[in-house]
Amino acid sequence: MPTIQSHAQAFIDMEEQYGAHNYHPLDVVIERGEGVWVYDVDGRKYLDCLAAYSAVNQGHCHPRIMQAVVDQVKRVTLTSRAFRNDQFAAPLQAPARPHRLRHVAAMNSGAEAVETAVKAARKWGYTVKGIPRDQAEIIVCANNFHGRTVTIVSFSTDEQYRDGFGPMTPGFRVIPFGDAAALEAAITPNTAAFLVEPIQGEAGIIVPPEGFLKKAEALCSAHNVLFICDEIQSGLGRTGRFFAHQWEGVRPDMVIIAKALSGGYYPISAVLARTEVLGVFKPGDHGSTFGGNPLACASRARRCRCSSTKSSSSARRSLAPTSWTG
Repeated sequence: MPTIQSHAQAFIDMEEQYGAHNYHPLDVVIERGEGVWVYDVDGRKYLDCLAAYSAVNQGHCHPRIMQAVVDQVKRVTLTSRAFRNDQFAAPLQAPARPHRLRHVAAMNSGAEAVETAVKAARKWGYTVKGIPRDQAEIIVCANNFHGRTVTIVSFSTDEQYRDGFGPMTPGFRVIPFGDAAALEAAITPNTAAFLVEPIQGEAGIIVPPEGFLKKAEALCSAHNVLFICDEIQSGLGRTGRFFAHQWEGVRPDMVIIAKALSGGYYPISAVLARTEVLGVFKPGDHGSTFGGNPLACASRARRCRCSSTKSSSSARRSLAPTSWTG
């Protein structure tokens, strides 16, 4: 790492003095980005291999997404969900079209989308499956990473994510990742859902044993348990398919997406689900001030169109693994 110049050091000192120390960033102060490149305040050029934790997989400042955002900024950026807006409906169709997942709940962050899925699964468990009140359980995998809210860290197996934030939210059972026998043993009449990353990201890019997702789907179907895939890190073409779970041909009841869905311009996340699942939400049950806002939806619609271009198809071919084994 080259010696930090005084221009960058001023920003670093200010952040260290006034910012919360919940991150430990490199002492590189970025001022602009273009494509795969970022530039710091002292003029150095870097190849960005992190892509904002995969939120800018389309590259920094993608011109087509940028234009969609600029055009929308000139019109309207936020409307209350007490009204409808002309950007909300169209992009709802694109990510759900290949699936039976016809309904979409639009939120902002990935963790917010996971919370939405947890709430929907619990309410479905009570209103549809008939689980006794406040007894619903959700099965998750060890070494998972689904976010950092209190409820989500309650089912994390990373002690740092839990330390100092108790009491933890109950209602979760943890099994080893990729262990179909453990999943079957963990299911009870009170099990509402199985929540899993098709490929674990934070744990170190861990691919499950071949056939695990298919077995998990069959077990969930047999026991009337919702099968939920968190594709926040693995989805949107990163594995050579639009969603990682498509390598095994499974059909989840819910899919959670975020990160690259925004193109890096404006936070947006979504839960895609069967009508029966998201249909448990009634007005007032769940929401978000910025969820489904026209600016985010404009960038999302443009991102969905970009994903179907020829260059994207070439990228998917080059990323495709030779098998679904680790």
